[in-house]
Amino acid sequence: MNPEGLETEKKYDVDPGAALPALQRISGVGRVGQPSEAVLEAVYFDTADLALAARRITLRRRTGGTDAGWHLKLAPERDQSSKEDGDSVPQRQEIHAPLGQADVVPDQLLVHLHAYLRGAAVAPAARLKNRRTTHPLYGDDGVHLADFADDRVESEALGSGLKQEWREWELELVRGSAEIFPSAETCFTAAGARPAAHESKLGRALGEAWPKQSDAKQPDAKQPDGEPAGQKGPASGVVTAYLGAQIAQLLRTDPAVRLEEPDAVHQMRSATRRLRSALAVYRKLFGDAAVRRLRDELKWLGRILGAPRDAEVTRERVLAGVNALPPEQADAVRDRLERELGDRFTAGYRRVQEVLVSDRYYRLLDALEEFRDNPPALPAGAAPAGQVAGKSIGRTVRRLRRSAKAARKEKAGPPHDTALHQVRKDAKRLRHAAESVIPLHGKRATKLADAAHRQQKILGDHHDSVVARTLLGKLARGPQPSEQVRAAYARLVQKEDKAAARTEAKYRKARRKARKLLKRGLG
Repeated sequence: MNPEGLETEKKYDVDPGAALPALQRISGVGRVGQPSEAVLEAVYFDTADLALAARRITLRRRTGGTDAGWHLKLAPERDQSSKEDGDSVPQRQEIHAPLGQADVVPDQLLVHLHAYLRGAAVAPAARLKNRRTTHPLYGDDGVHLADFADDRVESEALGSGLKQEWREWELELVRGSAEIFPSAETCFTAAGARPAAHESKLGRALGEAWPKQSDAKQPDAKQPDGEPAGQKGPASGVVTAYLGAQIAQLLRTDPAVRLEEPDAVHQMRSATRRLRSALAVYRKLFGDAAVRRLRDELKWLGRILGAPRDAEVTRERVLAGVNALPPEQADAVRDRLERELGDRFTAGYRRVQEVLVSDRYYRLLDALEEFRDNPPALPAGAAPAGQVAGKSIGRTVRRLRRSAKAARKEKAGPPHDTALHQVRKDAKRLRHAAESVIPLHGKRATKLADAAHRQQKILGDHHDSVVARTLLGKLARGPQPSEQVRAAYARLVQKEDKAAARTEAKYRKARRKARKLLKRGLG
């Protein structure tokens, strides 16, 4: 049993007495293997309000067949192998775990669900019994392309007591490509099948209790006529679509952070920052109280995520400098630095893990989705998106110019470093704002976002130098350091001074290069 993978399948409704389709006529199929039969019994789990079903997430425990165990199917994604959206095939990430106990969800599955359950318990929601006959389909070269399943299903919705019976056909890819589906559908239709009226067996089993799906999607970058999408549509819709994409990213990275996967904290922090930036740039389109609450809570979450991330970045930077020192100086400070920054990272990550199971975090997720689905838009939000985007980007550009001007006036030292850090934050806000209107303004917005990103990245390196220099200075002032320790810290500080000077020079060059682009904005 493959513990984790993508499931790509299509389902069809069929009458109980229909004859099997001529599977050998499907394009690419060279041979139909011997059928196998199995009785599959599954219990589906969900919250009392079917929170998982509303997100098209399936959690079940199934016995029988070759893949008995717990199955978690995450929300479907469209197969990118087809350019036509109508022909694309849903793909779902599927994760398996051993049978274990009948009423205890395995931890390796539960970690993927905390961001959706938000403290709610799961319980059995439906039972299904499926008498399945599977026909393997092979290519001329012997490759196992797909499995055709003839299912006869009995279901019971445990909340309503609704009982049903039906028959359906299912075609699931094994090692083949999605190119098999159009020919297969022609074959199935000729045998009397119809595209399934329900998204899943669970959806049919739950009947009217099956919840409607709610998710905001970002508009396409182009309309069919090639013009930018949504220029004349309401600005609030473009903003909430962008927010929806960032909320989805935050939810996708949640389990990765819990599992301590590489770069996961950075990805979640980036989504948090994008959300804050969009709310700041477009705050006048929405109710002030709702925007302010969300920005405050996102700032709180970003600060929590920042602690381990910053410690990780500083550790890599400082230790790279240590490795370039003479051996006797490197040996004198390496252990202290590794211990100091390792402890900071561990404490920061421990705090992140605590926050991710807190009610405050779950309520923030609720509030974000409520804002996305029911935005408190003001009359200004109904203005044409293209017009509003141009003005908002213009204000954000002017903000960046003011902070850059202020930084140029500051004398060298901490005030100047602080001013440059503000430039970095304003460049980041401009980058995110420009990204939000790429569906409206295409290449112009992309170029603006790229220019802002270059400045942000350069000044990010500058800020990392400042942070590292501050840490090294603090440690150098520790109790009675030896001559070797003082010399090591002095060389490391000197290295960071030079690095800061180089990045500031690079920033000035990037600023000059982007001057015309920033002046033009989206115009």
